[in-house]
Amino acid sequence: MSLDPPDEIYQSVSMELILDNQTARHLILHLQGLTRPPHVKHSPGGLYQLIEELGFVQMDSIRWMERAHHMILFARNQTYRPKHLAQLHEKEALLFENWTHDASLIPSSFYKYWKHKFRRHEERLQKKFTNWQGEGFVKHMPELLDRISADGRIMARDLEKPERDSPQEMWQWHDGKAALEYLWRTGKLAVPARKGFQKCYDLTERVIPADCHECECDEAVFIDWACRSALERLGFGSASDIARFWDLVSIKEVQNWLEKQGVDTVSRISVQLVDKSAPKGFFARPDIAEVVDRLPKLPKRMRALSPFDPVIRDRKRLNWLFGFDYTIEIYVPPEKRQYGYYVFPLLERDRLIGRVDMQARRADNSLIVNKVWLEPKVRWSQAREDRFVGELARQTRLCGVSNIDWSRERIA
Repeated sequence: MSLDPPDEIYQSVSMELILDNQTARHLILHLQGLTRPPHVKHSPGGLYQLIEELGFVQMDSIRWMERAHHMILFARNQTYRPKHLAQLHEKEALLFENWTHDASLIPSSFYKYWKHKFRRHEERLQKKFTNWQGEGFVKHMPELLDRISADGRIMARDLEKPERDSPQEMWQWHDGKAALEYLWRTGKLAVPARKGFQKCYDLTERVIPADCHECECDEAVFIDWACRSALERLGFGSASDIARFWDLVSIKEVQNWLEKQGVDTVSRISVQLVDKSAPKGFFARPDIAEVVDRLPKLPKRMRALSPFDPVIRDRKRLNWLFGFDYTIEIYVPPEKRQYGYYVFPLLERDRLIGRVDMQARRADNSLIVNKVWLEPKVRWSQAREDRFVGELARQTRLCGVSNIDWSRERIA
């Protein structure tokens, strides 16, 4: 059964625009912050504005180059440094950490919508955690809340770990850690900071600014915001695309919302696929034509994108829109990997032209480039090499290394 809404839902919205594939790619890159001048230093508040426009920044613990959230922001502005994000999150509390489809940093002004997520998912999460951990973690929650209330923020490593007869699987936690995670995922605790990428936990009311923590909205406002704000950032999408963006509402709730919309709130467009097959129909933000008419030029430079970049995240959309087939292979056995453990897509204007296996080895003060793969029909030229070397130089500054170890013979 298709997850997209039935055709009759489209009857209430107009069908006025057909986007060619190149324009559609340009639009997506624009809505994801990649048409901004990447060399212009952010003004005060500029980084926060970018994150609010993106909606959230997905986090990841692997530091093969720099961590995913830092690479996402750096790809959009080369003056970005990790300390800038820490200022917004840990000092100014303009961002909070919780889950969209994965762990993310989210504007604190959106916290009132996450209150609905906490209530909706509490029972499901308790069942999930119980299946993982057993029921022991539940009894720890009252004492943990009392301890944090009295003593302040805490880390999982501050709790005693019980002895175990057998080695833990990597997803297994001791009961105290499970209790902390459950309380965080359901909004009783918040994460004001990380140390060495390990979470610090504190009472939510001491972390989230009062004007955000105390703000409420009803169910109808919540659903309307979740659908409307997702479509604004996607530009166009199906009901399932809209539901997946925040992972706040169900596909059925999106379908019901779409049925109530008119041409002033939702339009409909067709988008040409990269393989030139029949265009696909989508719902779109109502001002889609105006946004397309005002698209700024794309920067000429080449950029390495994190595997968790918003442009890369939806692999199916990436494939039919950009013609780029991408899988992160960190969980693939080495002998079965097609490319490498942690490989970065290469963006050049509106095309994903290849991928690079590279790593920042800080102990050697070097960025190691193991291999570059080009997409079919993409040729290596001196101009392209200059753009690639320029991106490597920028990545060294982000990663805090000085040397580049790369040979052009490593191009496939």
